[in-house]
Amino acid sequence: MDAESEFQTAEQLQASLAGIKDSPREKGVVEMIVCRPAVNERRNLAACELSVEAGLLGDNWQARGDEDEHGKPANREMQLNLMNVRVIAAIEPDATRWPLAGDQFYVDLDLSDENLPPGTQLAIGQAVIEVTAEPHLGCAKFKQRYGRDAVMFVNSDEGKALNLRGINAKVVTPGLVKVSDTVAKI
Repeated sequence: MDAESEFQTAEQLQASLAGIKDSPREKGVVEMIVCRPAVNERRNLAACELSVEAGLLGDNWQARGDEDEHGKPANREMQLNLMNVRVIAAIEPDATRWPLAGDQFYVDLDLSDENLPPGTQLAIGQAVIEVTAEPHLGCAKFKQRYGRDAVMFVNSDEGKALNLRGINAKVVTPGLVKVSDTVAKI
């Protein structure tokens, strides 16, 4: 059995698109919160605190710095990562492996450019975040963890328009966020 056979196929992923496109457009739910305290370390949280300066408290976003420009401070435009829970469920049926994607929030909400253009603010729990223009695409780690077809799916033209890999955001108003809280366009 080759490594690729353990992953979802392009056909399976394409078949999931209708359900993904049915995601709520105005108001959804926070399904999972993941903190990344260190590189390749993940911790599922029932609740978290968001800070304007530090993002998700306890996460290593700030300590990692700007991954695109080594040695530079962390890019605030990439402070938080959100992924549609329907997308990750299509890519990886085993929810215990979802945190490997590296996102902090898995939400049931339409994250497409059309629905959430950069500058859109979202109330998430008691906090407010703002969608940024920084692209969030599948990378080599994503391919290793979920397969070639998954990367091609999220990085396709349609995948980019729908933000299947997710979106970047920054904290505008600090506050508490819990699993099962509402995430809604303001």
